[in-house]
Amino acid sequence: MNKIRIGIAGYGNLGKGVELAVRQNDDMELVGVFTRREPSTVKTVTGCNVYSLNEAEKYQNDVDVMIICGGSATDLPEQTPELAKLFNIIDSFDTHARIPEHFANVDRVAKENNHLAMISLGWDPGLFSLNRLYAESILPDGKTYTFWGKGVSQGHSDAIRRVDGVKRGIQYTVPVEDAMNAVRSESMPELSTRQKHTRECWVVAEDGADLAKIEETIKGMKNYFDEYDTTVNFISEEEFDAVHNKMPHGGFVMRSGVTGENTHQMIEYSLKLESNPEFTASVLICYARALSRLRAEGATGCKTAFDIAPAYLSKLSPEELRAKML
Repeated sequence: MNKIRIGIAGYGNLGKGVELAVRQNDDMELVGVFTRREPSTVKTVTGCNVYSLNEAEKYQNDVDVMIICGGSATDLPEQTPELAKLFNIIDSFDTHARIPEHFANVDRVAKENNHLAMISLGWDPGLFSLNRLYAESILPDGKTYTFWGKGVSQGHSDAIRRVDGVKRGIQYTVPVEDAMNAVRSESMPELSTRQKHTRECWVVAEDGADLAKIEETIKGMKNYFDEYDTTVNFISEEEFDAVHNKMPHGGFVMRSGVTGENTHQMIEYSLKLESNPEFTASVLICYARALSRLRAEGATGCKTAFDIAPAYLSKLSPEELRAKML
């Protein structure tokens, strides 16, 4: 069986996670990392090849699936459509409010170039999206609640780091415990965005930066912080390295509803992640397998997690799945 040839566009935390995930899947092989940096300066975990992203076009025939590992704030809206001209692609675009717009842009380019794209994959959007869909389909009379954290949001942390005057930054999403308990109590409360989560930002500022302006910019950032109670904490680089050197995350999808004669039913799905980027990378890798299979069937355009049958994610055959997992 021919192995699925994977390319990685971008080599931050997520790109490193994809590199490691490929190593755990024997039906895949890594062609290399494609970076905007000078390739000779990039040292990978596994020692794989590193190429300039500007020369990616030369490798069209060598890569079956290009996994794009840039940030959602500014990278993916540009990179995903551009790379969809050259490759079958996957990204983890996670700005929920802009997913329809991003989908339309990528779908058009992928169809024009006879490629297949999958966007907004990971655990949310991605796995949590599927759980919301399943829960609301099963319990149409009810309410769905999603809680994230406590953990590091890669997208929000990336957004912080792009603010003028920020040298280093990280953001923790924190669920409000009282809100979660209210949902579990079967009361089906009405909860605003602000009531469900708080956001904690830890920032190392550039020398001489305007701290008040940085704080104002972060708190007012549309689609990221403007709808939340947000705290911005300025710390030294030494404290940042000592305390904020891991990337945990997790969360809950809850559906509280009723069936039949007003019988209460509760669905709860949760994740507890020691490494957000490594877990997200593992999700992207199994969807790369699905993409490869769908592309072999002639599919083009853009897809999301909603469009992919679960069997396409597994290395097991349909017969093995029915025997072992059904």
